Amino acid sequence: MNPSDAYNLCCKYHGKRVRISDSSGRVHVGEITRVDRRQVWILPDRRYSGYGLGFWGFGGYRGAGFGYGIALGTILGIALAPIIFF
Repeated sequence: MNPSDAYNLCCKYHGKRVRISDSSGRVHVGEITRVDRRQVWILPDRRYSGYGLGFWGFGGYRGAGFGYGIALGTILGIALAPIIFF
């Protein structure tokens, strides 16, 4: 996925729970809190074992924080995360 497509898709899903896979094989699950032309910020979803860099953002979980950034150039896929994981 090129960065322009990733940016448009992230903007479309802003505020929604998503599952993002990156070029290093990691899967990030959480809510998109901010998007710019270089990065998307995702607030990890602790309840369903979402993970990332271990940084929960300024202001704490579900607070005023942005979460952690993922470079748009590393994103391979974005999908809405299901409500319940099996």
